[in-house]
Amino acid sequence: MATQMGTPVAAPDIALLGLPPCDQVGFVVRDLERAMAMYAPLFGPFTTMDGSVKQALYRGRLALEDAGLHIAFGRSGDLEIELIEWTGGESPHREFIEAGREGMHHIRFRVENTDHWVEKLRPLGYEAVWYKRWSADTVFAYLERAGDPTLIEFLQMPAGGPGA
Repeated sequence: MATQMGTPVAAPDIALLGLPPCDQVGFVVRDLERAMAMYAPLFGPFTTMDGSVKQALYRGRLALEDAGLHIAFGRSGDLEIELIEWTGGESPHREFIEAGREGMHHIRFRVENTDHWVEKLRPLGYEAVWYKRWSADTVFAYLERAGDPTLIEFLQMPAGGPGA
């Protein structure tokens, strides 16, 4: 049973949902180079990439501006650590930074069918706020729910990458 400010509250049993283990924790940072230097002893070495996303659905419509993202990936055992610097456009990362926040942003689950999981979590109050179908086998969605500062990401992608 979970607690909220010391008071026990009922929480859905995550085992009943059938989610796979979380495989990534994402942090939104203002300065990627500074964050990599700070977290290198814990999660490095890091690899970097341009993580920009074009023509994603954002809050139920096609994003007016493509999201510019610089990304670094590190590890803690089997858990991937993602550092994300938002550089422009519409995305949940922009909202996070513009709200004056920096730090843990989302947890990711790799799933076989993103759309199935978006629908399965809807009764728990989660709504997709950012969604992109890259190809027939590669889809991601970020979900949020009222009162919860941490987003959930579902990633559908073959282990060998898109089209593998």
